[in-house]
Amino acid sequence: MNKVVASIITIGDELLIGQVIDTNSAWMAQELNKYGIWVAHRVAVGDVWEDIWQALDEESRRSSIILITGGLGPTADDITKPLLNKYFGGKMIVDQKALDNVRWIFERVLKRPMIDRNLRQAEVPDSCTVIQNKRGTAPGMWFEREGRIFVSMPGVPHEMKGMMADDILPTLRERFQLPYIAHRTLLTAGIGESFLAEHIKTFEEALPASIKLAYLPNYGMVRLRLTIRAEAPRIPAEAAAGSAISDAATQTPVTEAETLIQQQFDTLRGLVTEWMVTDEDISLQEAIGRLLKTHGKTLGTAESCTGGYIAHLITSIPGSSHYYKGSVVSYANEVKTHCLGVSPDTLAAHGAVSEETVREMVRGALAGLDTDYAIATSGIMGPDGGTPDKPVGMVWIAVGNRQNILAQKFSFRFDRLRNIELTATNALNQLRKFILSTPQ
Repeated sequence: MNKVVASIITIGDELLIGQVIDTNSAWMAQELNKYGIWVAHRVAVGDVWEDIWQALDEESRRSSIILITGGLGPTADDITKPLLNKYFGGKMIVDQKALDNVRWIFERVLKRPMIDRNLRQAEVPDSCTVIQNKRGTAPGMWFEREGRIFVSMPGVPHEMKGMMADDILPTLRERFQLPYIAHRTLLTAGIGESFLAEHIKTFEEALPASIKLAYLPNYGMVRLRLTIRAEAPRIPAEAAAGSAISDAATQTPVTEAETLIQQQFDTLRGLVTEWMVTDEDISLQEAIGRLLKTHGKTLGTAESCTGGYIAHLITSIPGSSHYYKGSVVSYANEVKTHCLGVSPDTLAAHGAVSEETVREMVRGALAGLDTDYAIATSGIMGPDGGTPDKPVGMVWIAVGNRQNILAQKFSFRFDRLRNIELTATNALNQLRKFILSTPQ
């Protein structure tokens, strides 16, 4: 099977100067990969006519699918639409559905008057197929030339993702005979990438050629992902209409691939059981949420150095209200005393960054928030505030319930933001291990 290849072009000066981080191309590449479309190239260009034109020429020589985001706004520097109009030799027209959408958003949602600049967002080249924007005002545009597909979408991530999910990816799947791709992912914590790689070296070397292993490290955790590709036969039209076609005729390559990758994944899982957080492609906070829901338990947090970041991670998961009650962000010592009941004598004798303090913070959170489990953090995130006895990066984390509290000291060595993120990750993982080791 010939590989279906795509290129991604992101447009905007703000991307080149670092004012905005390009998350669009990473997300699109992940989604395309799920469909069996190989991303050959990703390029960012500024709001410069010649650079955008050149990128379109170059990427159309590389790829059969060119996805473009950015430059579709109402301001003068948004030049993508007029450029595409000229590139594909069209003329500008008003798309009535897009115009109705713009009017509805301003009149019914934003409840403010429109100006001509807003109305011009409904103008599109007559050489494109319009992709309606269900989440914003700028429509997307689908062009085809010389066997190549060009799709232009807004740079706003929420709007781009809606178009990709609702219209673009399903259409690409219909247009191309794509391979079947399967992933199996597990998450580990408490072991570094190099040590993990050494531990499973023999397994990795023995993998079948059709299976690839990827290491995806992030903030004290490592995801291991197995990927297999198989030719997915195109189902004849009569099958889609309901004709009976045997599984053997249409599913054999897929079934074989599924069996093979599952066998290898089961082996991998057995090798890393000691550090495995979950054998699904989910986050640590989601895994903990499922654990709490399974046991019918609740959680509260008492955060000093993490400043509510752990609460943010937990509440980013839909349905977290079923098991998470709240947090006390006790950044100042007086808040630790007044809201969590930490003894002033403890603070005077041991300081805020100490085992004694985080243990009392856990007790205060359990009582004040009335939860089954609690997490407490206190540390020095930097870049200043450290002392010889308590340097920057020193953190105490405690987790516990009303019967038992475990506290552990960590030493991180990074910048402030990464120290906070690592503290949160380790706190959540400590809680996970504590729950698993506690009789329910």
